[in-house]
Amino acid sequence: MSASKPQESGEVRIGHSLNEEEEEFVARRRNTVLQCLQKFKIRCSQNAVPNIALLGSGGGQRAMVGLLGSLVQLDKAGLLDCILYLSGVSGSTWCMASLYQEPDWSTKLETVKDKIIRRISGPGVRWTDAFAKLKKYYYGKDIFSLTDVWAVMLVTTYVKEDNGSNQKQQKSNDIVSAITSLTFVETSSFGSQFKNKMKKQDEMDMLYLQALCSSVLADEEEIWKWIKEETLCSCLFNVFPSKDPHSPPTDKCYQVLLNLVDMNLAVLKGTDPSALDQSIRTTLTDLSGGQSQLICQLEKLNDDKTAGKKAAKQHMMQYTVDVCNYFSLERKLNSWPFDLLISICRCIAQWIWGRHYNFLHNMRDEAVPAALLESETRDYIDAGLLLNSPYFSVLREERDIDLIISLDFSESDSFTTVTQTAETCKKLKIPFPEVNIPSEDVKKPKAFYVFKGKDAPTVIHIPLFNVANCGDKIDAWRKKYGTTQVPYSAEMIAELLQVSGKNFTINRAKLLEQIRVVTEAKYFQAQERQI
Repeated sequence: MSASKPQESGEVRIGHSLNEEEEEFVARRRNTVLQCLQKFKIRCSQNAVPNIALLGSGGGQRAMVGLLGSLVQLDKAGLLDCILYLSGVSGSTWCMASLYQEPDWSTKLETVKDKIIRRISGPGVRWTDAFAKLKKYYYGKDIFSLTDVWAVMLVTTYVKEDNGSNQKQQKSNDIVSAITSLTFVETSSFGSQFKNKMKKQDEMDMLYLQALCSSVLADEEEIWKWIKEETLCSCLFNVFPSKDPHSPPTDKCYQVLLNLVDMNLAVLKGTDPSALDQSIRTTLTDLSGGQSQLICQLEKLNDDKTAGKKAAKQHMMQYTVDVCNYFSLERKLNSWPFDLLISICRCIAQWIWGRHYNFLHNMRDEAVPAALLESETRDYIDAGLLLNSPYFSVLREERDIDLIISLDFSESDSFTTVTQTAETCKKLKIPFPEVNIPSEDVKKPKAFYVFKGKDAPTVIHIPLFNVANCGDKIDAWRKKYGTTQVPYSAEMIAELLQVSGKNFTINRAKLLEQIRVVTEAKYFQAQERQI
C-alpha cells in the first residue's frame, strides 16, 4: 500500500512498507551481523540473517547511563554487531542522541563512551546560553509549547549541552534506530504545515527531540517553581528592563506574573490564594487606568473546594489564561522576554506539549484513521507514558524481528513493560510470547529471562537491578538512582555503568546461546524452503 500527497518541496508517504532508505540501511547492516555470527561459528547464510532488536526502556538519567553501560559491555563481549535495530523511549533516547552524534559510533564505542561521560560528569550549560536557546525556539517557530521550555529547563541539566544540530542518519553500517509509523515525512519536514503549499518550519534539533522524548518526567508544580525561581526572580527584573518609555511600569507587570505563578502554586498545594488574587486585580486595574478587567472570579475556586482539586485547577487554568489574554490583547509590555513568559504561563495552564502542525490534516486516505486527519495541529509526548519500553517500534510486521533483547531500566516494577506488551499484543493479535513471572521474582528479579512462543519473536528480558548484580540490596540501588533525582555525580555514573554492564558480563554465555538458537532455527527454515 502506498499513497502520497505531493507538495512543492515535500511529501507525506502513507504505507506499511519500510521506506527505501531503511531498506537499504538494513541490507548493509545485515552484512555486519552475518560476519559477527560467523565469528562465533553460528550457522547462518545471507538469506537467513536474524533480525535482532535491542530495546532501552525509559528511566531518566538512569536509563541513559544504563543503556550506555550495556552497549559498552555488549561490544566488549563481541555481540554488539549482532544487533540490527536499536530502539528506546524516554531516558534511553538521551543515550541514543549522544551516540548518533558520531558517525559509525558502534565501531569506536569506547572512545564515544568516554566523551559522553566527560560531558555528563562536567559542568552544566550556562544560563545565558540556555536562555538564548529558548529565545531561538520562541521566535523560530509558529507554535511554541512546554516542550521548548522542557528542553532548556530539564534536558540541558542532564545531558550538559544545548546541542542544536539536526541529526540525519549517516549512510554507514551502524545500527538502525527504529520508529513506529504508518505515515512518514522527511525528518527535516516534521512539524511543517502541509497544505496546498508546504509551510516550512525549522527542523527540530536534537535537544528539542530529547525533550519531546522525556516529557513523561514533567511535573506542573516543578515547572511553576522553575519559572519563579530561575526565570522571574533570578533573571528578568534586572537583566531585561523595558526600553520603551511609553510602556507600563516593568516592575508592576512582572509582579503580576510573579503573583500569578504563586497563585497556581497555592491552588496546587491547596492553600488560600485570595490575597494574591486581590493584588493581581488591583495592579491590572491600575495599569488600565482604573478599568476593571474580565478575570475569572476567585469565588469559583472557593466554591469548587468541595468538588475537589481537579475543579479548582480547571478554574485556575481559566484565571491564568484570562490574565495572559489581558497582556496579549492590551499589548502591555509586549517585548522580550515578557511575551515569552506570557506564552509559558498560558502553555502551563493549558498543558500544551509538543504541539506542531498536523501533516495529515485534511488528507483523504482510507488507510489513515479519520481522527488523525481532523485537527490542524497535533501534540506529541513521551511514548513512555503509554508503555515504558519501545516494543511496538520493532513489532511492526515489516521489520520481521526474530529476537528482542529488552533492557528494563524502570524505577520500580521490572516486569510491567513486558507483561503490558504481552497483554496488548494478545488483544491486537500481534505475535508475542506468553509472559509468566514467578511471584517471588517481582521484588527479587533474576538477571535473565527468556520468553518463547509459536510464530513469535523470542524475547530476552534483563532488569537493570537484579539479584545477580545487586544481591539483596536491590531496593537500595533503586532508591539511590531515582528517576527524579538531581544529575548523578561522576562517581554515581561510573558505578551505574559498571552495574549495568555486569548484566552482560554474567549473561554473555546465555545471550550467545539464545542468539545461536534463533539464528540456526532461521537458517534451517531457509534450507527447508529451498528443498
